[in-house]
Order: sequence, then C-alpha cells, then structure tokens
Amino acid sequence: MLRVGIIGTGAISYKHAQAYKNIGYKVTVCTDISREAGEKFAAQHGCRFVPSYEDLCRDPEVDFVDVCTFPDFRLQPLEIAAKHGKAVQVQKPISTTLETARRMIEAAREAGIVLGVVSQHRFDDSTIFVKKAIAQGRLGRILQADAYVKWWRSEAYYSRPIKGSWAVEGGGALINQAVHQVDVLNYLTGGVQEVFGYWQLGARHRIESEDVICAVMKYLSGATGVIQSSTAFWPGYPERIEIHGTKGTCVFTGDKLTTWDVENDEGEPAPVEKQVMSGASDPMAIPLTPFERQFLDFGNAVKNRTQPLVSGEEGLKALEVVLGIYESCRNGRPVRLAGA
Repeated sequence: MLRVGIIGTGAISYKHAQAYKNIGYKVTVCTDISREAGEKFAAQHGCRFVPSYEDLCRDPEVDFVDVCTFPDFRLQPLEIAAKHGKAVQVQKPISTTLETARRMIEAAREAGIVLGVVSQHRFDDSTIFVKKAIAQGRLGRILQADAYVKWWRSEAYYSRPIKGSWAVEGGGALINQAVHQVDVLNYLTGGVQEVFGYWQLGARHRIESEDVICAVMKYLSGATGVIQSSTAFWPGYPERIEIHGTKGTCVFTGDKLTTWDVENDEGEPAPVEKQVMSGASDPMAIPLTPFERQFLDFGNAVKNRTQPLVSGEEGLKALEVVLGIYESCRNGRPVRLAGA
C-alpha cells in the first residue's frame, strides 16, 4: 500500500483522495496554507494535518507527494521531496513557465525520483481505444485533429484575484481548462510543430488573462488542427476532440467516444457511448475512474522506478504548446515550438 501526502486541500484534492481510497492507497498526511481548510480535509479523510509543506515532504509516512496547489507552486515542494527521495505528482499544468518545468524535470532526474503530471484524460476509455486504433492504422493518415472546450465559469469562480492571473495560474482558459485536451492531442498525434493564436483578454470575466482563445496548429506529422477554449460561453458545453484521417473520423465528447465513422473498419468494436461526463459548467462533474487509472500507473512507476505515462517530460510538451499559443497571441505571428 502506497502512502500519499497531499499539499493543497482545495476542491481537486477531494477527488484525488477519493480515487486513492478506491485503489487502496492511503492518504496519511496533508497540508494547506489555510489551517482550517487543511484540518477539515484531514478530519474527513482520516489523515494528519501538518503545518508546512516542508514537514510533509520529509514525513516518514509519505511514499509520494501529490501537489494540488495553484501552478505557480511546484518546484518548491519538489526540491524538498527530492532531497528525501520521495516521488512527486503535480496537478496540471506542470508549471507556469518552461524554465520552472525544466528545472523540475532536472531536479527529479538528479535525485532519481519519479515525477508525474495529472492529466487523467489519457486514461479515458475513449483515449485508450483511439490511441491503439491510430497505431493500428484504422483511421489512416491523420489529416486534422481539433479540440473545442467551450465552457462556462461563474463570476464566483473568478472572485479571488489570483484566479485567471498570469503570476499564479499562468493564464486563463487554455492553461487551466483546455490543457487536458492539448495533452490528449499531443499524445494521439505525436506532437505539435507550430502554432498561431488569437485571444480575448477578460472578454466576459474580470480577469487579466484570456477567457476566449482560438489557435491553429501544425503537427509534426504534417496534420493540422484547431483548438478553441473558453470559460465565457454560458451555460457551458461538453468538450470535444475531433480527429479526421484518410479512412474516417472519430469524435470524443466529454469523457466518451461518441462518434466512430470509419470506412471498412475491422478490429475491436469502438466503445461508442452517448452518456458523457464533463466539467463544462461544474469543475467537479468529472469521473473518478481516469484518476484511479492514472494513480495506479504512477504508483507502479514509483514502485518500479520507471516513467509514468504522463511524466514530467510529457507535462512539459503540453506546456510548450500552451505557452507557444500565448506567445503568438501577444506577438501576432506564428510560433515554432522549441521541441519541434
């Protein structure tokens, strides 16, 4: 049984704690800058509250650290955990800057610890099936891969000044909401070469970053695609990923594969479903199963000293796309990604 220490006891930590319980991991320690919030979480999940992240990172009853904080706070706990030989998993995105993300990866490598980034949609049944199907050539050569994340977030969601801020969150709808779809597109297509974007800053909400953004992408394979992300479209609509190949098309809606139109298709039947779950208007209206699968994958990596499916390097790739789009929006020209 792996023992987990959770840093940050906001809403997502409750999802994580439930997923850990379901797979037989034990949350032993937690911490939060708000003692009241931390102690409430500890009481609900039967773990100890400690007053600082440094205490948690060196606690002998912690096998790995789960960082559920805002994305500007990643490197600090990782460096302490690394000194004590503890693996670290961070909530998406990996960080707010490429420099910090690279320092995290290097610190983990030097210490010989496992670093993972929570990007649970790689573990959706839809993603698992389509990844295999693409490798088998069932869609043919990929021509276009798009994502549409047309969500709604209330004024209350953005009531704290840090929400949607560049310094703490790294941006708005793209880095906080659609980074999941960026990661899935990267994973399924093999990576992005060049991006060009337009944004609207504070179009609907009183935030300094974008709540509406559109980008065009050129993939390393030569395929093209678009990504649209917003938190300004009331009442919010389930996110979609659409992939078009020379042999057919598939569409993900929310967490499910909802369309599989492929010519002369053979092989494993596609798991097409119509009942979907999405965080389109409620950030917590998301299924637990993909978290459970990712946490099992991460736990196996910790036990075997191997790379998890969503490693620090994979988290960096998604961040490169996001920040490349932001750079294009600022400068008004295409951006070729450093990893291309």
